Amino acid sequence: MEQKKLKPVLAALLQEGTVIPAHPLALTADRKLDEKRQRLLSRYYIASGAGGMAVGVHSTQFEIRDPKINLYETVLRMAMQEVESANLQRPFIMVAGICGPTDQAVAEAKLAASLGYDIGLLSMGGLSHYSEKDLLERTRAVAAIMPVFGFYLQPAVGGRIFSYSFWEEFAAIESIVAIKVAAFNRYCTLDVVRAVAASPRKDAIALYTGNDDNIIADLITPFRFNINGQWVEKNFAGGLLGQWAIWTSKAVELLDRIKAVRADTSHNRADLLAEGVHLTDVNASIFDPAHDFHGCIPGIHEVLRRQGLLKGTWCLNEKEQLSEGQADEITRVYTAYPHMNDDAFVTEFLSQQSDLLS
Repeated sequence: MEQKKLKPVLAALLQEGTVIPAHPLALTADRKLDEKRQRLLSRYYIASGAGGMAVGVHSTQFEIRDPKINLYETVLRMAMQEVESANLQRPFIMVAGICGPTDQAVAEAKLAASLGYDIGLLSMGGLSHYSEKDLLERTRAVAAIMPVFGFYLQPAVGGRIFSYSFWEEFAAIESIVAIKVAAFNRYCTLDVVRAVAASPRKDAIALYTGNDDNIIADLITPFRFNINGQWVEKNFAGGLLGQWAIWTSKAVELLDRIKAVRADTSHNRADLLAEGVHLTDVNASIFDPAHDFHGCIPGIHEVLRRQGLLKGTWCLNEKEQLSEGQADEITRVYTAYPHMNDDAFVTEFLSQQSDLLS
């Protein structure tokens, strides 16, 4: 099939920086797809002012690819239908999660492109038998089909550590339009940013934070490197985050404030850095690092359940449940940082969704 290109208006939005929530999976109590709530979530992200959605990613649960469950195409198609029905008069980037061995990744990329998705978020998790060279060849195979969003995933949830030279070669691949850094490790994060800063393609690749433990710090830090005697700066433009699958309208407001601070170098960033501490505290309750991130997806679901967007916290894997004490931690951060939730926005939004909630 002909290689898909990223539309200039979407490339401009990607470079400017936007909020891209990682779309969860809505299930019924018997762990079947809750189609109305799945569509409701898509509408919520659109209404929140997000600049796109990432579907078929970790937050959507990798089990959707299991042949016995077979929901990958279904959830991609449903999200695209909601975007098309919204008839948006602004750019909106649709990102499809792509994973698995090369043959699977290529097949998923072809499907996503055929459904109208703009970029493939290429996971490199679960491929411990692949060398770095193998993974680069796999990336080139997917990039020949559609634009690629690279993905540095932390080892705690199935990722691995890559060499600096890997990211040098990765950045050189045509059709790499962005990289999500979710290494949860400052050394690994610097490897990616420095490699992109040193690349001839540095202006063609947007960096997006997936470091849920460092969201605001990533977004306001000027990353400057001495490259061949010249100082080069490369910054994170926006975020593609599971954390931004909740309280999304507030995430949009936050990124707007960050952009204003980035545009005014004389602005005192102390308040934003302090807010970054609060956001990391919130994320700790939701992503559950206290239990090796076991409750990260149910944690997202629990907040959406409290807001009325989901009916429960059910996951396809019955073992994925809130960890002991996690609900209490979510209550704690809700109480401690009431300005960070968008409950009022969600209440108003839900009042306008009678076709899905009647």
